[in-house]
Amino acid sequence: MRRPIIAGNWKMNKTIAEAVDLVRSIRRGLNDVKAADRVLCPPFTALATVRDLLQATQIGLGAQDMYWQDKGAYTGEISALMLKELCQYVILGHSERRAYFGETDEGVNRKVKAALAHGLTPIVCVGETEAQYDAGKTNEVVGGQVRGCLAGLAAEQVAGLVIAYEPVWAIGTGKAATAAGAGAVIGLTIRGTVAEIYGEAAAQAVRIQYGGSVTPDNIAEFMAHPDIDGALVGGASLKPDFVDLVRNGARAKGL
Repeated sequence: MRRPIIAGNWKMNKTIAEAVDLVRSIRRGLNDVKAADRVLCPPFTALATVRDLLQATQIGLGAQDMYWQDKGAYTGEISALMLKELCQYVILGHSERRAYFGETDEGVNRKVKAALAHGLTPIVCVGETEAQYDAGKTNEVVGGQVRGCLAGLAAEQVAGLVIAYEPVWAIGTGKAATAAGAGAVIGLTIRGTVAEIYGEAAAQAVRIQYGGSVTPDNIAEFMAHPDIDGALVGGASLKPDFVDLVRNGARAKGL
């Protein structure tokens, strides 16, 4: 059975002081949920502080992005070489990075390879826009993103990373996909594409999250689906009841 993983993407929110307050309010509750991996992804500025606050826990820590070069004249960028001193996970290819900063599947692929080379676990984001969804292009778009972002990896590398299916039309809009709809894309398109390229063993091993307007009230519906292994949570991870969300998600898996 794939171990559930629920990650909180704080995006561009929380000063260091605010991060301290939030982590102190949730770390005991999160640490008590042993049946799922729990990951917090604060801004770069708070990574070191949050790492120190989590040292006595089993809660994972992730960054929200990175560059594929180890070092050099890349003003403003952060490398995997730097991140591996601080965290275990890194979110790559989020739709906001694609929409606002021009990221491509090719660039995400280079980042994935760099993260893996330094022992970081990528959380690779894929998902279609509302226009693509309305045009019936979900399978084409999402399948293409999986192929592009994971190109050139070995099957065992793919098996060990995390994929997050985040339909762009559901992120921050309050319009969450249905569990059946998300599960179909995850099971047939994403897991199916992985199986086609890397084999059934890798497809059954890779953990795939759903993300998009996930709340403590609807997390159980998603987690009850056999193909959904967790959630990448945005706004709801910025509140103390993120603990309830994680508890509800783990309980829905019967754990």
